Amino acid sequence: MRFQLLGPLALADGPDVVVLQPSKPVILLAALLLHANSTVSAEYLQRAVWGEDQPATARAALQTCVLRLRRLFTKHGVTGTSIEAVPGGYRITAGPPTLDLLGFRDQVRRATALAGDPEAELYTLKDALSLWQGSLLANVRSDVLHRDEVPRLSEERLRAVERVCDLLLGLGRCGEALVDLWTATRVYPGHERFHEQLIEALYRTGRQSQALAEYRRVKGFLLDELGVDPSPSLRQLELSILRGEDLGACGGSGAGGSRGAEGTRGAAGVRGAAGAVGALEPAPAALDPGSAPQGVQGVVVPLPASAPVVGPVPAVPHFTGREAEAAAMAARLTAPPPPDAGGQRPLTVLVSGAPGIGKSALAQRVAHLVRDSFPAGRLLVRMTRADGHPRMADEVAAEMAAALGSGRAGERALLVLDDVVDADQVRPLLTSPDLAVVVTSRMGLGGLIATHGGWVHRLTAFTEAESYALLLAALGTERVEAEPRAARHLASLCGHFPAALRILTARLLTRPGLRLGDAVEWLGDDPLARLTLTDSPDHSVSGLFDRALGRLDPRLSEAFLRIGSGPPELLGGTGSTGGPEGAVRKGSHPPVPEDVLEQLADAGLLEDGPPGPYRIHDLLRAHLRRTVRIRNRRTEKV
Repeated sequence: MRFQLLGPLALADGPDVVVLQPSKPVILLAALLLHANSTVSAEYLQRAVWGEDQPATARAALQTCVLRLRRLFTKHGVTGTSIEAVPGGYRITAGPPTLDLLGFRDQVRRATALAGDPEAELYTLKDALSLWQGSLLANVRSDVLHRDEVPRLSEERLRAVERVCDLLLGLGRCGEALVDLWTATRVYPGHERFHEQLIEALYRTGRQSQALAEYRRVKGFLLDELGVDPSPSLRQLELSILRGEDLGACGGSGAGGSRGAEGTRGAAGVRGAAGAVGALEPAPAALDPGSAPQGVQGVVVPLPASAPVVGPVPAVPHFTGREAEAAAMAARLTAPPPPDAGGQRPLTVLVSGAPGIGKSALAQRVAHLVRDSFPAGRLLVRMTRADGHPRMADEVAAEMAAALGSGRAGERALLVLDDVVDADQVRPLLTSPDLAVVVTSRMGLGGLIATHGGWVHRLTAFTEAESYALLLAALGTERVEAEPRAARHLASLCGHFPAALRILTARLLTRPGLRLGDAVEWLGDDPLARLTLTDSPDHSVSGLFDRALGRLDPRLSEAFLRIGSGPPELLGGTGSTGGPEGAVRKGSHPPVPEDVLEQLADAGLLEDGPPGPYRIHDLLRAHLRRTVRIRNRRTEKV
C-alpha cells in the first residue's frame, strides 16, 4: 500500500487508487504524512484539523480522530504503517516506496548526484515529477495546511520543473521544452524564470518575433500587476534577441542554470492565476468548453485563445464513476498489438457522448492510469478553438512533432485528441506506429473507426450510485450521509448528468450552511436557472447546451428545437406505427426525417431509447423548451 500526497490524498495498491473522501481523519493523515518519520505535536495537529479557533474539547476530539483514522487503515487494508502515540504528539513512519512525497525527494536527490550526465539527470527528474497527480491536497479541507504546507511543496516542484527545462534547453531539445513552458508561464504569470526559458526556447527554434512578443507580454504584466521592471537577465535576453546574437551551446540560461529558483522574483512570493497549485496543470479558465476535464468530472468553462494547443495531460482530482469504461480503455491501450497489425497503425480509442458528459475527464484519467506503458510521453492535444471552430490538423501537427520528436525510437507515446469535430481532423495525425490515440468527440466518428479501426466508448449519464459517489467526493461524507435521501433527490434533479452535478456541488460548497433537504426545494423550483455559478456565468448547464447548439448546422439546430419542444412521438422515427410511443399522429406534427434524427444522435444530442429509437435527456429537453418560449416571446413583442 502506498500513500499518495502529491495531489488529492489517496491510497494506492498497485494500479488501484482510492481517493479519500474529505473528513477530519483525512486532514489528520495529511498533517502526519507531511512530517513523516517526525513527531508532530498535538497542538499542531489540532490547529490543522480545527483551525485557529479550536473547540474546548479539541484534545479529546483529536484522540477520537486518531481512532477513526486507524479504522480507516483497517478498512482499506493498510498494513506495515501505523500511527504511533509518542510523548507530545503522534508520528507516522514511511519511506520512498510507501509515500510519494518521500519518493519524489529521493529521486530529486538522485538527479542532483547525476549533474555531470544531463540525459540521466533529466530522465530521473522526469520520473520524479511523474509522481505529481494534480492539485495538492485537493480533498483535504484545512486552511492551516493549505497556508503553511502547500506553498512549500509547490516550490519544490517548481524548482524541479525549472531544472528540467534548463536541461532540455542545454541539450538542444527546445521544442520539447516549449510544451511545458507554455503551460507554466500561463499558470504562474509572475514567475520570471519560466518566461525567460520560454523566450529562449522560442528564439532558439527560429521564432524571433514570437519571442519578442512574449517578452513584451511579461513586461506589461510585471509593470501593471506588480509595478516592477523585468529582471536584468530577462532584459539582457531581449537585447541579445534584438541583436540576433548566438546564445551559444547552452545559452544564457541553459543547462548551466545561472538563475535557479532562488534567484527568481516570482518563485515563492508571486502566484499565478492558479494560486498555490502543486501541479503545472491549466488554470480553470483554460479547460475545454465541451467536456468536464477537471475536479469531480470537471466544470464546463470556455477555452481561452491563449491556451496551448499541445500540452501535458493534466490529472483529474477526485475522479469518480466510469470504472468499467476506464478499466476497459486501459486494458485496450496497454494490450499487445494484434498479430495481423504488424505494428504499422496506431491503436485508437474513441470516447463519444453529449457535451458535459465527462469525455475529457475519462480520457485524462485513463492517460494517467497507463502512464507506465508510454515512456515517450502523454500529450493532450486540443482540437477545438474557444469559439467552437475546429483546429486544422496542420495547425497542431508541428507542435506535436516538436513535443514527440525527441523521444527514443521504439518507445510508445499516447495522444489525447480532445474535442474532435470530424474524422478529417484526426486521420493526418495517425502516422506513427509508436502512437496510441484516445479521441474525445461529441460525434460518433464512425468513418474514422471504419478506416482506422479501434474501439468506441459512448458515455451516458451517471448511474444513481455514481452520482452519489460524486456527491460524497465533492461535498464530503459527513454532509451527504447526514441527508442521504436528499442527496439522491438532488442527483435525480440533475438528471445524473456529470456537468450538472459538478456545478451543483460548486454552489453547495459556497453555501456550507444550506441543508441538502432545503437545496432540493431550491433546485427543484428552476433547475436550469440554479445550475449556474452566479460569479461565472459561463459555468452553466444552459450555456453548455447553447454552445452545443451553436456548433450545429442551422437546419439541424431548428429541427432539434422542434423535436425538443414537441411531443415525444417525434422521436419515434418516420413511418412508425407500432405503438403510442412510436406513432406519429397524422396531421398533428409532420414527421422528422430519419437522417436528421441520425445526425442529431451522432452529434451526441439524442440518446438511444427506450422509449422509441431515441430520447432526449430531461435537462436538455427543458433547455430546448425554454429556448423556444423565449424566442416566441421575443417574436410576440415584435
